[in-house]
Amino acid sequence: MSLANGRPYLATPGPSVMPDRVLNAMHRAAPNIYEGALMEMTASLWPDLKAVAGTQHNATIYIGNGHAAWEAANANVFRRGDTALVLATGRFGHGWAENARQLGVKVTVTDFGNAAPIDLARVETALRAEPNARAVLATHVDTASSARNDVAALRKLMDDLGHPGLLMVDCIASLGCDEFHMDAWGVDVVVAASQKGLMTPPGLGLVFFSDKARQAAKSSDLRTPYWDWEPRADANHFYMHFYGTAPTHHLFGLREALTMIHEEGLENVWRRHARLAGAVWAAGEVWGQGGAFALNIKSPACRGHAVTAMRLSNGDGTRLRRWCEHEGGVTLGVGLGMAEPGTPAADDFFRLAHMGHVNAHMTLGALAVMDAGMKALGIPHGAGALEAATRAISQG
Repeated sequence: MSLANGRPYLATPGPSVMPDRVLNAMHRAAPNIYEGALMEMTASLWPDLKAVAGTQHNATIYIGNGHAAWEAANANVFRRGDTALVLATGRFGHGWAENARQLGVKVTVTDFGNAAPIDLARVETALRAEPNARAVLATHVDTASSARNDVAALRKLMDDLGHPGLLMVDCIASLGCDEFHMDAWGVDVVVAASQKGLMTPPGLGLVFFSDKARQAAKSSDLRTPYWDWEPRADANHFYMHFYGTAPTHHLFGLREALTMIHEEGLENVWRRHARLAGAVWAAGEVWGQGGAFALNIKSPACRGHAVTAMRLSNGDGTRLRRWCEHEGGVTLGVGLGMAEPGTPAADDFFRLAHMGHVNAHMTLGALAVMDAGMKALGIPHGAGALEAATRAISQG
């Protein structure tokens, strides 16, 4: 007998839980794409998207996923032979680097491993070694490792050294979950996507860019008609926002998601994510007192508020993940980039997302299912994790 029958909970770090309001907003007939209400609704997206990113500059939407947003940013910023200095704190930093490399960009990677944020001392060495790098690429929160980087400190270091490079930041995991201020922190390009903190199905890649980045992009020789952000930002015809037919129903969903964020208040959204993340971490710390369980990032100050990467041993991560899905109705995320696929160690890692449309009972419920799974599977772990999580929720 399984206890998974009922409404399942997808606790993976994207696609995240889609609110009924978003789904209902998308459940409609195809609209007129040439005039009328769709144009007016789409025009309302730009200021709200910019508010979530913390920018007064430029915003574009591409029909694609986060990888598409990477490519759009790279194609606009770089010229063949330019150098990109990539600061990798997990699998997705390396993924963005590989995308640039395949476009003909020279890539220099400073790898901080899978369990730590960037080290500014090492970043300084890398910046001095590449004084003419076209741009510095970093993740705000790496979806695989859950490491969160201090973007403002990175910008300050670049400024202190007088480094001319643009600062490009991957906010795919963090936008709408972790506090972020593109303009105040001096970020030139931000990439994001619809399927995480923005609570909309996968399919929209977002790129925000400063006027400085826009000017630099004029000399890029990698832009193709589809990826070129210039006509999208200054679209003189509606279709140019998307270089063709608009992703109509995704736009309806995104409009409703942004309305929900506005109703809650962006700062309250950030606080909610921090509170729920704290409950997960409190449970994890207790579980780790009686077995191999560990949170991937040691310092709470360096953990993202959208997802928490975890590990067990002896393949217990996969065993627990499958038990939670098939017996408890909770789908956890697989571990990505933490060990070579197919090796025994790869089955030790997994992730719990707490991003987007998530509340206390969902997070506490997922933790309770995990606790029950470890008991059912005989996985050693510390006692009292759920009590610790509820204290974190109640005390803030």
